[in-house]
Amino acid sequence: MAAAPSSLIDRLKLGLLLNGIIILAEFIGGWWTNSLGLMSDAGHNLVDQGSLILAFYAHLLASRPATEFRTFGYHRAGTVAAFVNGMILLLTGLGIGIVAGYRLFFPVDVPGFWIMGIAGISALANIGVAILLRQGAHDDINIRGAFLHMVMDAWMSVGVILAGLGIALFHLPFLDPLISLILVIVILKGSWPLFQESLNILLESTPPHLQTSKIVDTLQAIPGVIKVHDLHIWAVEPRIIMLTCHVLVDSVRVPDKDQLMKPIQTTLASTFGIHHMTIQLETECEEEHALHCNLNHLTQTSSVHPPLPHAHHH
Repeated sequence: MAAAPSSLIDRLKLGLLLNGIIILAEFIGGWWTNSLGLMSDAGHNLVDQGSLILAFYAHLLASRPATEFRTFGYHRAGTVAAFVNGMILLLTGLGIGIVAGYRLFFPVDVPGFWIMGIAGISALANIGVAILLRQGAHDDINIRGAFLHMVMDAWMSVGVILAGLGIALFHLPFLDPLISLILVIVILKGSWPLFQESLNILLESTPPHLQTSKIVDTLQAIPGVIKVHDLHIWAVEPRIIMLTCHVLVDSVRVPDKDQLMKPIQTTLASTFGIHHMTIQLETECEEEHALHCNLNHLTQTSSVHPPLPHAHHH
């Protein structure tokens, strides 16, 4: 992964500054007006500040080269940051929901117009930070996390504005915790996919756009390939997908098993977009029944090619 562009680093720095001002203004305003909506938004913005700091730090780490100790470099730094962000967002949403539920039964008076004004400033600032991060959000899961934080905060601020309007015009204090509960759903809905995607990467799961059984079937359809086993597909980070596998070769049909290396590599690259791979070609499978090797339960073609009679098993 190349070093983060200086323009992105500059945008992250500016985002940190703007978000810090939002946090201070909303917390003071929420404390002064006794508004749960404003204080919840301030708390959520504080989480966003953490996400922006993590995004900034992760980009600095990801630009470092691989070392003897960390042979993949720091590519996973952004994914770890995204996982932490998603988990904190989920916990924050649950916390806001509990407090808002209590406030529904025990509402307090809050000044609606002041809430509208403070939340309006926050919404504009959140939109500004989101625009700063939008360009980097498409390709980077970590920047996408920070971007989602800011977009959700902007929506939260709009909700608080509407609640403030209802309180000011119709004296409905329950709107303050009610809008908080509604926005909790928005928080949870937006943060769950981010949390799930980053967790899957950390668990070395197969990327969701790839189907293991289809990859096995495609490789086993190559003339001379008897079966594929010990297959592992994972992402170091969303843009770096790795594959390792053993390929059992029909030595009668393909006397020189190395001739199959190029067709296998070309198929994986052109059909599935996998360019980082380690392929071990073999003429007998010594670990056919090992749990991590046997892929018969995944494929339809594996039954067509029985193991070689001379293969060793354990």
